[in-house]
Amino acid sequence: MPDTHTPSRIQRFFLAIFPKSWGESMERDSREWQVVCPCGCKRSIWELGGIRWKAVGNPRTWMRCPECGERRWHKIVRERESTVPPAHG
Repeated sequence: MPDTHTPSRIQRFFLAIFPKSWGESMERDSREWQVVCPCGCKRSIWELGGIRWKAVGNPRTWMRCPECGERRWHKIVRERESTVPPAHG
């Protein structure tokens, strides 16, 4: 499915001031972080217009879910698209 996301103002700002490789890294990381509603709805931080780059931890945020329509605590979790095998040595 093609990406129809238009970068938010803050995303455009950082993409404009950072080197291209940093911007690509920032977008890739932000797409791995998902905002998850208790109903099961998931959306990436990047799709929501945010940035979560080089971050750790699993915070929660209070927001309305577009699927169930309820205002609830949503978990922010990292879901890597690919796993890197452990280094040998």
